Amino acid sequence: MAVKWTGGHSSPILCLNASKEGLVASGAEGGDLTAWGEDGTPLGHMRFPGADDVTSVLFSPSCPTKLYASHGETISILDVRSLKGSLDHFHVNEEEINCLSLNQTENLLASADDSGAIKILDLENKKVSRSLKRHSNICSSVAFRPQRPQSLVSCGLDMQGNFFFLKGHFAMITLTSEHLLVMLWSLQKARPLWITNLQEDETEEMEGPQSPGQLLNPALAHSISVASCGNIFSCGAEDGKIRIFRVMGVKCEQELGFKGHTLGVSQVCFLPESYLLLTGGNDGKIMLWDASSKIEKKQKSPTKRTHRKKPKKGACTKQGGNTNASVADEEEHGKILPKLNIEHGEKVNWLLGTKIKGHQNILVADQTSYISVYPLNEF
Repeated sequence: MAVKWTGGHSSPILCLNASKEGLVASGAEGGDLTAWGEDGTPLGHMRFPGADDVTSVLFSPSCPTKLYASHGETISILDVRSLKGSLDHFHVNEEEINCLSLNQTENLLASADDSGAIKILDLENKKVSRSLKRHSNICSSVAFRPQRPQSLVSCGLDMQGNFFFLKGHFAMITLTSEHLLVMLWSLQKARPLWITNLQEDETEEMEGPQSPGQLLNPALAHSISVASCGNIFSCGAEDGKIRIFRVMGVKCEQELGFKGHTLGVSQVCFLPESYLLLTGGNDGKIMLWDASSKIEKKQKSPTKRTHRKKPKKGACTKQGGNTNASVADEEEHGKILPKLNIEHGEKVNWLLGTKIKGHQNILVADQTSYISVYPLNEF
């Protein structure tokens, strides 16, 4: 059964983040921002002027009390010990910001917005150092790659996922109703240097349940997450599918693709230092997948793709509140099985895997005004 953290908001919570010291921040509709202690007690609360939704919050790894928050077109820097006002703020995006990402050296902050633009803010000089405009519609998610402070990935509602190098080259993953393409671009040229069709094997690779309503759903991308190694990233899409890519130099290749949810995948989140992937969907389900064996197997023999046999029957791990993991799930998903299947019951707005008091937990924000916490003791 999930533990509920209450008393911090009165409107739906949209985003979550946690510091290395166990502090948690949440942003909600109407400009609300709350800081929480490890025991789920609200430590501080503020409402931003203008009451724009708080769409993304992000702790500084090197300074655990420093928090970045996006609300409307504005980025604010806060001290969670005293949420009385902003230490600094920036208005660099033209439309509402959907996601923030900080690079590992903490000198660059990326902000993706509804116009499709990604602004790269130089935090040392307090100015925009680069504006990336390749998405033709909403850019829903952006993430710097760990260990590679000049490289980032992004995805958007124009059915595109982008892979950028801030110096030299960047590659663009283009998801359309007919093709799933990866393109390699040079900043000096206006045409792709490299392109591959990743949907040729979709019939073979994609497994799992298909609801009638999904037949018309395009692969609109909602969320992106990069594993700690920096070379593996995952994308969750409206078609209910989860795609995992590998960065190989200055190009990307799809490692895995599988059906995870009966409705759109609203959130994907790699757990730290692993290939354990959390996913949350509009179907109210939360799942945990272990992609390590698939990724490591393909890493050993990346040039040869073969039909894989279905695994033998067995029980999946049960965890948390109302969970449903069984032999039927294994038969249904076939090639890659969820280690955990939680019937959360609400559309997932944000997922976060973090340690609280030394134990791994899943924090969930949904259409309610409270945070749900599920334990992950065995992972």
